[in-house]
Amino acid sequence: MVIDGLISTIIPVFNRPVLLGEAVDSVLRQAYRPIEVIVVDDGSTDATGAVADALKRDHPDEVQVIHQANSGPGLAREAGRRIARGEYIQYLDSDDVLLPRKFELQVSGLRSHPDCGVSYGKTRYVAAGDRPSNRTGEKIEMMFPAFLRSRWWDTSTPLYRRRVVDDAGPWTALWQEEDWEYDCRVASQRIRLHYCSDFVSETRALDPARLSGDFHGTARKLRARATAHRLIFGHAQKAGIGPEVREMQHFARELFLLARQCGAAGLPQEAETLFRLARTSSGSERGGGLDFRCYDSLARLLGWEWAGRIACFTDRLRSVKSPVPGAR
Repeated sequence: MVIDGLISTIIPVFNRPVLLGEAVDSVLRQAYRPIEVIVVDDGSTDATGAVADALKRDHPDEVQVIHQANSGPGLAREAGRRIARGEYIQYLDSDDVLLPRKFELQVSGLRSHPDCGVSYGKTRYVAAGDRPSNRTGEKIEMMFPAFLRSRWWDTSTPLYRRRVVDDAGPWTALWQEEDWEYDCRVASQRIRLHYCSDFVSETRALDPARLSGDFHGTARKLRARATAHRLIFGHAQKAGIGPEVREMQHFARELFLLARQCGAAGLPQEAETLFRLARTSSGSERGGGLDFRCYDSLARLLGWEWAGRIACFTDRLRSVKSPVPGAR
């Protein structure tokens, strides 16, 4: 059952008892009503679960709590999404906060722009002072193709219409870049954006531990990133973005780099898949270039692992010989 006007805020959390209280408080302090807060305790091993239960006792009409085994950030958000009742959906990491007028400003923007599926505003990265984080200080009309360069907002930045989230479907079980993949899936719906020129949230990054615990192992991280990139390429294709688009060319270079890294890490299947996607997304002319042809021949001769190792070694040599201008 979807409740008109209601905003559902979904907060996954792992071992952040103090920060969780601050994140929830930033939602409860919103000038806008009605709201609901769904805290998903993703297998915390400290006092976080007890803090979440206390928040529910103190605010029984607005706070719900889910306790589950540690499953990662994507599945934690999905657990909250499945029970959310709001017309609008807000995702919030447990170490970040919303500013008091966020919901008021963004709901007003979406209501006055029915063609827009998502509203975003400026997000302040606390460590950087009053500068907007990433590209949140820019007015961008569409999610694609801009999202092929990067996930240029933070989790707290956007407010989604419920229908957009429903059409995107469930979060994946990925532990890396699951948020970028999800937003690119939203973008594949050709979503138009409403822009709010005010600061709407703050990214604090006070706790070095990543959401839902550490994800150990370079190979595991690269395997997850490879899956995310493969899915993102599919979302871009669904949206009709071809090699002629500048952002797709940027993504093609990233695919090629990740292919080399996967090979060096002993992931030959991922390396080959990403390499093929890099050639496809580069277009027939660029994909037939000397660098692609040489790397393909090297992989056929030595295998994807050794090709990746050699390529990553030469990449490091080039970076040493060509330092960043102004670096010391």
